[in-house]
Amino acid sequence: QVQLVESGGGLVQAGGSLRLTCAASGRTISGYAMAWFRQAPGKEREFVAGVNWSGGPSYYADSVKGRFTISRDNAKNTVYLQVNSLTPEDTAIYYCAAGRTPYRSLSRGISDFGSWGQGTQVTVSS
Repeated sequence: QVQLVESGGGLVQAGGSLRLTCAASGRTISGYAMAWFRQAPGKEREFVAGVNWSGGPSYYADSVKGRFTISRDNAKNTVYLQVNSLTPEDTAIYYCAAGRTPYRSLSRGISDFGSWGQGTQVTVSS
């Protein structure tokens, strides 16, 4: 099973940007869909962005389209999430996740992801 470690979170003012990084170890992420989820206090964990194992188009929650960008670098075994134009509603713990089954298309369902990081806190002040 792959181990995932997120970093790059922090406190930022509304309108600001961050670059979240997910470093994988233990096995390659190549061949696996990768995604970012987030969980705000008192709310359920939700899909934010994902990318298929083969690359190609990325997929985003409607609430972050046009502001967030997911990318993957299989050579570095790393996934990134560039978050721009942040609002207080983006405040949450952001989690990186790896697909459970190799060569399976991206899903937005939490149960389709078998490996999770510990999360990185993003706090946006107004």
